[in-house]
Amino acid sequence: MADEVKVLGVWASPYSRRVELALKLKGIPYEHIEEDLLNKSSTLLKYNPVHQKVPVLVHNGNPIAESLIILEYIDETWTNNPVLPQAPYDRAIARFWANFIDEKILNTVRKVCLGSGKEQEQAIEEITEQLKLLENELKGKEYFSGHSIGYLDIVASVFVFWFPNVLEVLGIDVFTAEKYPVIFEWIGKMVKIDAVNECGMPKEKHLDLFRTRLEALKSSAK
Repeated sequence: MADEVKVLGVWASPYSRRVELALKLKGIPYEHIEEDLLNKSSTLLKYNPVHQKVPVLVHNGNPIAESLIILEYIDETWTNNPVLPQAPYDRAIARFWANFIDEKILNTVRKVCLGSGKEQEQAIEEITEQLKLLENELKGKEYFSGHSIGYLDIVASVFVFWFPNVLEVLGIDVFTAEKYPVIFEWIGKMVKIDAVNECGMPKEKHLDLFRTRLEALKSSAK
């Protein structure tokens, strides 16, 4: 019997998109179920009652939450076209940098979104330094994962579409090819991969959505 694979996600979520990218790279057919996080479905609440957020991978009725955990599950379940490194040390390093992207860089982006004045300036400086560390990790490689796209590239795909759009809405010019030539060379390679583009975000639609959400966040924070 064929596997039944569903992804509960949001088109503008980089966390959802990375799960879909991993499935596409492995050639796994799946059904995308678009969620409205302002009106969460009973299906989402059923399959992710703890965090009540996307993405959720449902494989033959069994739900798995949290994008980094889902990526590892996908790689262990469908062993063709492995995305995680084979050597234990390399796997550990990939996990370290994946955690760095999610827990450091993306959390700092949230500070920039919600901050103002000196607080926002400090957060922007933090992002600049964090990106320098990521740039240094990529130096000398074709991809973060080596000679071909892999786990860490899937996690870092946030920098291909989502991240530049967010900074554009914020009016912050810190992510440029002049400042981070290695990362931008990598982005150039990523956008030549069909699966990556299929998981992209329509720019104007994403900009409009993020502007609306940013205004709502700032209003609720007052």
